[in-house]
Amino acid sequence: MVAGIIIGAGIFVQPSEISRHVPDVRGMLIVWLVAGVLTFFGALVCAELSSAFPRTGGVYVFLKEAWSPGVAFLWGWAMLWSMHSGIVAAIAVILARYAGFFIPLGDAGLRAVAIAAIFVFSSINYAGVRQGSAVQTFFTIVKVLAIGVMLIGVVLIAPEPAGEAVTSSYSLRDVVLALVAGLFTYGGWHMVTYVAEETREPQKLIPRALMLGTLTVTLCYIGLNAAYVHVLPLDQVLRSQRIAADVATVLAGPSGAAAVSLLVIVSAAGALGGVILAGPRVYFAMARDGLFFRSFGEAHPRFLTPHRAILLQAVWSSVLVATGTYRQLFTRVIYTEWIFFALMAAGLFVLRRRPDYKPVFRIALWIPLIFIASTIIIVVNQIVSEPLESATGLLLVASGLPVYLYWTRRHADS
Repeated sequence: MVAGIIIGAGIFVQPSEISRHVPDVRGMLIVWLVAGVLTFFGALVCAELSSAFPRTGGVYVFLKEAWSPGVAFLWGWAMLWSMHSGIVAAIAVILARYAGFFIPLGDAGLRAVAIAAIFVFSSINYAGVRQGSAVQTFFTIVKVLAIGVMLIGVVLIAPEPAGEAVTSSYSLRDVVLALVAGLFTYGGWHMVTYVAEETREPQKLIPRALMLGTLTVTLCYIGLNAAYVHVLPLDQVLRSQRIAADVATVLAGPSGAAAVSLLVIVSAAGALGGVILAGPRVYFAMARDGLFFRSFGEAHPRFLTPHRAILLQAVWSSVLVATGTYRQLFTRVIYTEWIFFALMAAGLFVLRRRPDYKPVFRIALWIPLIFIASTIIIVVNQIVSEPLESATGLLLVASGLPVYLYWTRRHADS
């Protein structure tokens, strides 16, 4: 689930923003590695917290325990209406676009395929976490094996290294921008914590999954980028809009484009299944806490899944696909999740002062300090680069405050 969610379509499709800011092979690979290490640190923070609070909701639960139900509610509010549902919509659209390589689709057809994909994977997850995780496991295995085949092909078939054709220099600010782009590419690592109550021995298994999953993704990302710059000159890497397809074309001829299109579909399907599985558990936890409609906190009598929350997410994500509004919501709000990540990591220092805080897995406190610093860099970079968009995103999150006050009053009255 960790690897399958993180490895989406972008790593196969577009030239990385990392190589745009750091047009140097060695520097680019170092940035990918550093971004992977920082992601691993974030996973370690989640690992400790999930070993202490192995409950459905993950980050929502951690924020509630460390700070307040209000902070946790704002996280869930932003997830439902923009961040998480926007990710579901965006991945579904990418899947549909690459399905169009094999079946011609107009704009209406593309949206219909994307919505159909959302409901197919939602139905699988509606039927049970075991079914959803089985599909997720299948797509992740296929995805990682395909990456392995591509890397082996580069070793066996590729010509001599293409070499560096870029002479541009870069500054420390460029390195920071590249690092921020890398951290976004590694996004989704925290979502496995949402299904703790449906996991056997979650105190042990979820920390292990977080660590092994992020390490697997880091190795895949570094390997893929090394393959890209081995086969193609760096200036072509920077220009390419279908980087994996261009590499596959060099290795396998025209059939390479079809192979990569299929790989992108598989990769997007795996990510879509994992994201759809994770999100409803947060809305389920909110409802159990009296911060959402009570019916959404009830599990299906047969499948034992948060069925109403799954349907709600499917319907709203489909609305975002049909209207195209997911682009604006997603791009304006997605950076705000890093504010919550910083609060989550800072919560470790608060929780460790409490005598009843007894995690099974503990980390050194310098790890969350480094992670908090990286999240501050992301937030400051976004605010400085796009102040208007940033303000809009913060207002969208803050709009949940009056709703939170309403639900707390309603819960108290009941």
